[in-house]
Amino acid sequence: MADAVSAARRSWRVLRERGPGQVQFWFIALMVGIAAGFAALFFRRGIEWLQSTLYGVDDTQLLHSFAAGLPWYWIWMLPVIGGLVVGLILHWFTPDGRVRTVADVIEGAALADGRVEKREGWASAAASLITLSSGGSSGREGPVVHLAAVISTYVSDKINANGITGRDLMGCAVASAVSASFNAPIAGALFALEVVLRHFAINAFAPIVIASVAGTVINRLEFGDVTEFSLGSDSALEFYWELPAFLILGLVAGVVAAVFMRATFWAEDIGNDLQRRTGMPRWLRPALAGVLLGGIAIVFHHIIGVGYETTSDALTGQLLLHEAIIFAIVKVIAVAITFAGRMGGGVFSPSLMIGALTGLAFGMIATGIFPDVSGSETLYALAGMGAVAAAVLGAPISTTLIVFELTGDWQTGLAVMVSVSLSTALASRMVHRSYFLTQLERRNIHLAAGPQAYLLSMFRVGSVMRPVDGDNTASQEALLTLIEQGQYIDRQATLERAMPVFESAGLDFIPVVTLAPGNAPPVLEGALYQVDALKAYNRALAATAAEEHR
Repeated sequence: MADAVSAARRSWRVLRERGPGQVQFWFIALMVGIAAGFAALFFRRGIEWLQSTLYGVDDTQLLHSFAAGLPWYWIWMLPVIGGLVVGLILHWFTPDGRVRTVADVIEGAALADGRVEKREGWASAAASLITLSSGGSSGREGPVVHLAAVISTYVSDKINANGITGRDLMGCAVASAVSASFNAPIAGALFALEVVLRHFAINAFAPIVIASVAGTVINRLEFGDVTEFSLGSDSALEFYWELPAFLILGLVAGVVAAVFMRATFWAEDIGNDLQRRTGMPRWLRPALAGVLLGGIAIVFHHIIGVGYETTSDALTGQLLLHEAIIFAIVKVIAVAITFAGRMGGGVFSPSLMIGALTGLAFGMIATGIFPDVSGSETLYALAGMGAVAAAVLGAPISTTLIVFELTGDWQTGLAVMVSVSLSTALASRMVHRSYFLTQLERRNIHLAAGPQAYLLSMFRVGSVMRPVDGDNTASQEALLTLIEQGQYIDRQATLERAMPVFESAGLDFIPVVTLAPGNAPPVLEGALYQVDALKAYNRALAATAAEEHR
């Protein structure tokens, strides 16, 4: 027993110091996938239990229909109370009162060696759980993705994983969470690669697939091998010359997706401006959004929660034309209010619902104008669902597969692919490629342009500078002269800020200082040479290229 304990301790020490071997990593990936899959399952079940408790509904899939019989004041009060609880949670457990989302996971993969904030992540998961259960209008997949990333962060920290291993573990966790949410193993794996890691390295593919399968098994053990949505039997493409209609639908869906994304950003800006002008405490902001959402929900029950019941009605053609149009518009408004109030949740489920409603409305018009050469309007609803969601996520491959796996309908591939391709191409011109990358761009995190745009922000000047007393450093007199001329940079700044100084001043080196409080002069620390900054940048580019092609 003593020998076994000693061997286990040696193995753990080697694992932490040298990182896992390939077999060990696959085993860890499987464990992370299982943990993330159960986290997604518990999150979904938690929403269902809390919705059943608050609304008194037996089947949460029929929540919208059931809410029609509830007292108006109860429908109005629930989002307000939920918003107040969300506000207090975020006020106590986050430094900025902001819910962490998929965008933060993408940032963590690119800039933080596959890590995300843990304390803020748990708070965001709790806030999203309450938001979705008490009348907020958003989706559950975004919070689940971030929750999975929190789990992988704990594991990466525990085994002292390097950047490549940490990112791969994060991809495994995300793939499992998406698969467990949708019963979609193929789409889950590709979502992690396409959206989070943003590359398709062969070495990352195998463990991510293992984790994705683990998440799917967990989903099927709980819910069975069933699809999320059921389509009508007549959802088939009748004629190939109907394909131009789906090209037009793709363009319409791209515009709708761009309007949806811009509406949420515009609403968030209004919320920020209102909070700044009025001095409103940040914990009250979600409750104010709850007041507006509750008022809307009294008339339009379909905005409550994830919205899969209305999405299913659109896919089966159970809505009228004016209902599809009005429901889509109101849903966009409700989602914008939810995010403006920082209430939590994701954008994927709302984009599915808005897309299905958009496609259904388009299909009704198209089949009404050309009844002799048109198939079912529900096929347009399916294509529209994929087109809007793909444009919002910036993930045409994984979204197309998610749509197929959600519905179990693989016979309509041409229509969906045509619409998805055009909607993604158009919407990416109107925003920074996707909703998540635009979120990051608004925080001055430039991931949309690729590694060449954001790698400089990963290096602090202090880590690249030459010390003031070094052998190959400029003389103190030369450095002090430049400081007197105002030519210097803080050691805590990044190379992203330093490189333009070289360009504008035409210098080979810049003095590096520590800024003193008050009016005290800056303290000289060393010198940053342009050649050193370029070497660090080139090494980072080479490492990124090697990771993406290994």
